[in-house]
Amino acid sequence: MNGQRGDDLDDDFVPDELVATSGEEDNGPGDDISGLLSADEDAEEAEVYIKEKSMTEKKRKRREKEKERKIKKRKLAETVEVIDPLSVAAQPAHKLADYVSSMQVKAFPAMSEIELSDVLIPEASIADTAIWTGSRTLDNLVEFIIEVLPTLHTRLSQRSKVAGAPTLLFIAGAALRVADATRVLKDKRLRREKGADVAKLFARHFKLEEHVSYLKRSKIGSAVGTPGRIGKLLCETDALLVSQLTHIILDISYRDTKKRSLLDIPETRDEVFRTVLGAPNVLKGIQEGKIQLVFF
Repeated sequence: MNGQRGDDLDDDFVPDELVATSGEEDNGPGDDISGLLSADEDAEEAEVYIKEKSMTEKKRKRREKEKERKIKKRKLAETVEVIDPLSVAAQPAHKLADYVSSMQVKAFPAMSEIELSDVLIPEASIADTAIWTGSRTLDNLVEFIIEVLPTLHTRLSQRSKVAGAPTLLFIAGAALRVADATRVLKDKRLRREKGADVAKLFARHFKLEEHVSYLKRSKIGSAVGTPGRIGKLLCETDALLVSQLTHIILDISYRDTKKRSLLDIPETRDEVFRTVLGAPNVLKGIQEGKIQLVFF
């Protein structure tokens, strides 16, 4: 009996499909590592993008809200009437006397009460300007003098007979303010045709010697200046005389960019009380009632 061997197959033999595929490797989707990594990276990038977009959107909304808030604030400011606080200068004389006293204590911290009494400015020498209801700005200075200080108005319209001897000292805190006040005091309503000149006295651009020379040859009705330069002229020279002086105006209603008045700034406050009002001849004239102190 002849046995059939494994390689003795018919020429037309076709292997069974199940058997033919049983030896191939299983490459299903569960084993595709590169595909898994790519999917994870895409997910991370998408998450980062979403977060960034969310933050950008929040910033945009925040900027819009801030813009709206500023617009509302500006509109509110435009509709509300701004009322300036009442100037210290508008108080009656007895309150101004107390105010002056408190400023002198600051200007002379080392003085005792007895020493302070020697430099006291009496209430009688402080002009009561409470009748003036307008604002205390340079635009109203001429009308203020005409209405509240008629004696000064009359004297400013007269020509001085003595060089360097003004009727009025106007004390301001800064050079620019001095220049502005000088222009106002040159108004024809004050000086008329015969009125004396107005001196402009501050340290910027001018040496002390120049002002001494000018005052000794000039007949002036008003001297406008900073307390530093006026004080030096009064205490260190014989060029600025007080023989004709009847009024000293302190420009305390004006405030600088930091909202400080002439007497709020320690340096100018000290100069006002030590070298201007404290100049021996000036203080004597004030205490004797010959010189009146005016707060504008």
